[in-house]
Amino acid sequence: MITPRKAAAATAAVALGLTLTACSSGDDDGAAVDMSTKMVGAMEDYGVGTTFKATEPLEFGLMYRDHPNYPLQKDWSILKAFEEQHNVTFDIQSVPLADWQQKRALLISSGDAADLIPSTYAADVETLTSGGAVLPISDYLDYLPNFQDKVEKWGLQEELDRLRQADGKFYVLPGLHENPKPSYSIAIREDWWEDAGLEDPTTWDEFADQLEVIKEEHPELDYPYTERWSINGPLEATMQAAAGNFGTEAGWGYGDGVTWNGSEYEYTGTSEGYKELVSYFADLVDRGLLDPEGLTQEDDPAIAKLTTGKVAALGVNDQEMTRYRTGFEEAGDKDAKLKEIVVPAGPAGNIMDATTGGQFESGIALSAGAAERDDFVAMLQFVDWLYYSDEGLEFAKWGVEGETYTKDADGTRTLADDVDWSGLNPGAPKLLNTDFGYYNGVWSLAHGSTEDLVKSTLTPEVQGFLDEMNQKDVAERGPGIAMDEMQREESSLLQTNLQDLVMTATSQFILGDRSLDEWDAYVAELESAGSQTYVDTVNQAAGVTE
Repeated sequence: MITPRKAAAATAAVALGLTLTACSSGDDDGAAVDMSTKMVGAMEDYGVGTTFKATEPLEFGLMYRDHPNYPLQKDWSILKAFEEQHNVTFDIQSVPLADWQQKRALLISSGDAADLIPSTYAADVETLTSGGAVLPISDYLDYLPNFQDKVEKWGLQEELDRLRQADGKFYVLPGLHENPKPSYSIAIREDWWEDAGLEDPTTWDEFADQLEVIKEEHPELDYPYTERWSINGPLEATMQAAAGNFGTEAGWGYGDGVTWNGSEYEYTGTSEGYKELVSYFADLVDRGLLDPEGLTQEDDPAIAKLTTGKVAALGVNDQEMTRYRTGFEEAGDKDAKLKEIVVPAGPAGNIMDATTGGQFESGIALSAGAAERDDFVAMLQFVDWLYYSDEGLEFAKWGVEGETYTKDADGTRTLADDVDWSGLNPGAPKLLNTDFGYYNGVWSLAHGSTEDLVKSTLTPEVQGFLDEMNQKDVAERGPGIAMDEMQREESSLLQTNLQDLVMTATSQFILGDRSLDEWDAYVAELESAGSQTYVDTVNQAAGVTE
């Protein structure tokens, strides 16, 4: 691996006029790029610990994911700081959040994407790389010393190599976590649990038994437990959180639809672990413990059921805990106590699925045209500083010291009196993201990267949850799946169709609209739709079979 010191030296050498090229580390036949012609605005001495500032004003094209909770404002502090402190402005290609997935793909495939494409996972562009519109960023790691430094320090090289496609390259720089950051679980009415003499459930079966007790103690409830987050499939957040404990993947973590079983990949939706997971939630519905509307209802009605005392448990993450508690106050129930339980263990053990337990997050891709710019090296330096340096990550999350926060001698950060974020400074008139542009996933891994930065905006309660969750084992990932263009083209439509069938059947099984006695028939339907063909292709691409 190129060390940060060597990377900085290489950049300096180019600046002095030496001819340096960039070529693929995975494909020796890749065309070389003469980087000595791409040095406009670049720093000669850039490296780990260096604050990036372009040597002349630069404007980078940016595809901006415009979130309705903090819509883009041209006078944001973060934009002013980029210009005044780093000599960088943006030509913004704004895309509404609701259109983000589809519009991003369209802009990339048409060759009209801006230079920088943040808020992007590797899977979001893997079907778009063969056309040459996305930059193979793995060719340019020498210019990303902070990225390389964290990959090396945190032991992420193997996980990074899993992103490589059949050409040996990867096309997205992932957001990096020093430690996994699981955040989803179930919020329970802690006061009701305590009144019933119950402690936090340690297993999913125990959770079901406790729901029975709560139902008996509170006969006014139609159901003790409801859910949310079922837009693309049933119970997406909770199914993902629970999946590892059942030896499978599900919900938001369903991903490519295959799960490593220790020797090869198997199709997730037909696996024994997936059947056990589905059977568990189907049993909750059958016993009158889980509200069937939880698989279809919008967020607001689900939250209202909790905050008005109609249910005792609801899926949650650490930020939503603040929202729920505010809802109780608005409903006049100031005595309600709420707790996010550590995800219970299950038949497979006390395990996080590989997705939840991973250390990669959404990151940034670059359009292929970025490499044609004469300020390309400066752009790489800016990306490396902002998304991967400790200083850049702190800036993107907390803002400007003295304006949005203060920092004590021991490193403790405190929001300014007039600034709030997620209830850390309740009653403050301004929000860190809405009014200043910080804590915005467009310009950073929003939670931060280092353990310190991640925990810096978490309450002691959430820090405790995170610490306990990180004591779980993490499911084995299996080898990388490096499909070539033909394999990817054949498999993409096939897997989309298979996943649609799985999600439809999963809802039917959980709701009782289809009996679990029909599981074998369901498996046969997926096989007829090509599940075995898909799995064979995956295992071949992973090098498991010939």
